[in-house]
Amino acid sequence: MGAEPVSGAEGRTPMLSREENERLTRVGPGTPIGTLLRRYWFPIAATADLDANPVKAIKLLGEDLVLFRDRRGRLGLIGERCPHRRVSMRYGIPEQDGLRCCYHGWMFDGQGRCVEMPAELPGSTFKDRVRTPAYPVEELGGLVFAYLGPEPAPLLPRWDLLVMDNVWRDIGVTVIPCNWMQCMENSLDPVHTEWLHGRYYEYVMSRNAGKDAGGERMVERVIGHHLKIGFDVFAHGIVKRRVRLGGSEDDPAWRIGHPILFPNILRVGWTFQFRVPMDDTHTYHVMYQALPVPPGAEPTQERVPVYRIPITDERGEHITNFVLGQDMMAWVTQGPVAERDLEKLCDSDQGVILFRRLLREQLAVVEAGGDPMNIFRDAATNKCIDIPVEYSLIEAARARRLATGQAPWSALLDTVENAWARAPESAG
Repeated sequence: MGAEPVSGAEGRTPMLSREENERLTRVGPGTPIGTLLRRYWFPIAATADLDANPVKAIKLLGEDLVLFRDRRGRLGLIGERCPHRRVSMRYGIPEQDGLRCCYHGWMFDGQGRCVEMPAELPGSTFKDRVRTPAYPVEELGGLVFAYLGPEPAPLLPRWDLLVMDNVWRDIGVTVIPCNWMQCMENSLDPVHTEWLHGRYYEYVMSRNAGKDAGGERMVERVIGHHLKIGFDVFAHGIVKRRVRLGGSEDDPAWRIGHPILFPNILRVGWTFQFRVPMDDTHTYHVMYQALPVPPGAEPTQERVPVYRIPITDERGEHITNFVLGQDMMAWVTQGPVAERDLEKLCDSDQGVILFRRLLREQLAVVEAGGDPMNIFRDAATNKCIDIPVEYSLIEAARARRLATGQAPWSALLDTVENAWARAPESAG
C-alpha cells in the first residue's frame, strides 16, 4: 500500500492496554483527557434550537448543564440542578435578569449568581452567598459554543466555514451512543471508505432493489483501491492523504488531502463534523455545511436551519443507506467504549496510531502548563482560519459533491446542487 511501517512485533503495533484506553477515553472532570478537552470551545446547540424553547438541557464533558437565553437576549450556561432543592433548571423560566427555578423562584444569571430569592425575608443577604456552576458561551455561524476550562478563556476559533461571507449553511445533529474517540479514529482511517462507503454501500443498495443517485456518486468516488496512504501533522492537526487505483500524487486527494482539526473536527470538502464529548459513552455529532448561494438568491439567511439526522429505524436497526449512517453504525457497534486492548492494528492503521500519539503529546503540553494545539489568544490571527480543501465550493456544487453523508435530511442540499447544475458556466 505504500504506508510507512509501524512499530511492534512482526510490523504490528501492540494494542493499547486497558489502563491506557481508559486514560485516553474518559472525559469527566479531573480525568487526563477531560482536562485536555476543557481547553477547547465546543458547539453545544444550534442557535435555532432556542427559538421554540429558550431553555435546553446540555450534557458536556460529563457535566449536566442548562443553556438558556434570557428576555434581554443574553445566553447563559449554568448547572442543571438548582442549589436550593436540586430541581432541574431545564424547566426554568427565562426572565430579564436570568433563569428562574420553577420550584421556588430562585433566579440565576449567566455568571451563576443567585440574583433573587422570593421567599427570603427582606434584607436577607443569603442570595449573595449562593452560586451555581456557570460557563462562558458564544454564538458563531449559527452555533452556540461553550468553554468549560480554566480562565482566561482562549478565543473561540473562527474557522473559515463559520465566518465566510456569501454562503448558506445548515446544521445536522445526532446524539451517538458511543465514546467520541471512535468517531475521531474513523476519520484517521482512509481505507475504510472503499469498503464501508463503497462495497458495503453497493450491497445496501442492491438489497433495497435499486441505487440512488447520491449513493452511486459516492460509490464511484470511493470504491477505488488504495495504493498509498500518508499522514502529516500540521499547524491545526493531521492531514490524511491517499492515492487510489488509477490516481497519482498529483491528485488533490494526495497533494492537498483531508484535514482533521485537533482535537475533534473532521473537515471534508465544505463540511465540518464536530464530535463533541457529552460523557464517556455519548457524543453530540454536528454536521455543519457551507453551501454556495444559487444565482439570483439572497446571500443571507435569517436563521441557519437545524435538522435531526436519525441513527436507527423504527426496528432499532442502524440506517445505513447514507454515508454518515454507515459511519455511525461502525462507531456504535464497537461498543460504548471500544475495547482497544483487544484490537489488532495493521499497516493501514498508521493514522489511528498517529492520532493517539498526538493526543498524548498535547496532553503532556497541558500537564506542563502550556496551551495545546489550536488554542488562539491573538485576535489578529483569529479573524478567519482558512483550511485548504481539494476543490472550490461552486465546483463542488456543480459536480453534486457538496454532500458528505447528510443528503437525505438536508432541506437545502438538493436545492443548491440542482440550481448550480442548471446555472450557466459564467455564474459564480
